[in-house]
Amino acid sequence: MVTIFGCVTSEQEPINAIIPERIIMETKYQKLKELYLRYPVLTECKEELEAAMDLIMACFRDNGTLLICGNGGSASDSDHIVGELMKEFCRKRSLPEEMRNKLLKTGGEALAENIRGALPAISLDAHTALITAIINDIGSDYMYAQQVYGYGREGDVLFAISTSGNAKNVDLAVKTAKAMGIRSILFTGRNGGIIKNSADLSVKLPETETYKIQELMLPVFHALCLQAEESFFTL
Repeated sequence: MVTIFGCVTSEQEPINAIIPERIIMETKYQKLKELYLRYPVLTECKEELEAAMDLIMACFRDNGTLLICGNGGSASDSDHIVGELMKEFCRKRSLPEEMRNKLLKTGGEALAENIRGALPAISLDAHTALITAIINDIGSDYMYAQQVYGYGREGDVLFAISTSGNAKNVDLAVKTAKAMGIRSILFTGRNGGIIKNSADLSVKLPETETYKIQELMLPVFHALCLQAEESFFTL
């Protein structure tokens, strides 16, 4: 049995339901299998996608946080992913009874009914004041590395998005994660760029033009989020 959490107490102790490990193991690639049927070209990176799913699942099982970064369209993807993970995506995320009862006592029925289970994720592009301060005082190359250093903890995973694989600020974030013992996944195009040399795992989607890489990224990100949700929240 493994403890799966959707919310945590102020002491950061997992309090969600316990789900048999057998169920998780039987279903953990199901959404990826469905993805391959819709996008057969993605079978070219099947091994890497499933390894990425394993890292993400381990992160959430270990009370970790997914730290996500990218530039331009990839920054938008970062925000999008957080939106799917931090609240309900496609299934109801009921709270553990213990937490629901605590919310009933402190905030009443509406609060207890409307708070949902969450899979912790932070989009590193979303903090305007902090990012502009880093750019002004240190330099734009360090805008993500500084946040990885500040937020990152053992058990977290850095989810790095760069269609070219050459974004300097993403590369430095990956290198900072490595120095801290934080695992990293690069989502990029066929060539992988320079960041593939630093990342623990590189998912190189089989396209070379930016917009075509992005067209494959969206269904991949949806499949990963759906799989995590279905694994960690029972109906």
